[in-house]
Amino acid sequence: MATAVTSPVVGQDDPFAAYYFEDKEQEICGQSVRPITDSYDDNYPNVVDRFFTRYYYIKGNADYQVLYHSNRVCLICLAPSHPAYAQGITQVNFNVGNVDRSQNVVKGKGKKGGMILQADSTLALLTTKTGETFKIPSCIRGKLVEVNTDLIAEPKLLEQLPEKAGYFAILLPKIENCEDIKASLLNQQQYEEYVNNNKQMEVKKDAL
Repeated sequence: MATAVTSPVVGQDDPFAAYYFEDKEQEICGQSVRPITDSYDDNYPNVVDRFFTRYYYIKGNADYQVLYHSNRVCLICLAPSHPAYAQGITQVNFNVGNVDRSQNVVKGKGKKGGMILQADSTLALLTTKTGETFKIPSCIRGKLVEVNTDLIAEPKLLEQLPEKAGYFAILLPKIENCEDIKASLLNQQQYEEYVNNNKQMEVKKDAL
């Protein structure tokens, strides 16, 4: 689809002139057709809003997000209020000491061979500019399908694209465990209440 861009050079030969969008009336079979750009909607739901449900897992003083797809696939991310965002993220490592999660290999439709993780299993290690290291939990019980190795070279993806490229791993829970897993996590409303309560406690603490 052509992009609605105006030629930056007026009165000069432009090799891309033929590709600039021209908003002009068109007809098909004698019927006037509106330009496709007229149907653009700034508020159209993004991929996460359309296909995932947001859940949250709390561990210690840090919170994590589980993007739960309708097909059971779960993406493990940092929650918006995770303290690493304020400190600045410098490194992500999938070698958690006794095992390197990046070496996980699965095969076939059944994802055979993947590591079976518990909710509190360490998925990765995240280091911040302050030198603090967070042990990123798996958040749910399931099979490790893959880890996001892009984070090793570009840990800033967690800050730049938190709900797109900024995920640590993909996990697949068993069908029979799905409802229990959802019940063990906070939903969006519960998470917002949790964050608001923490803010109120911090305000009271500062006031003392």
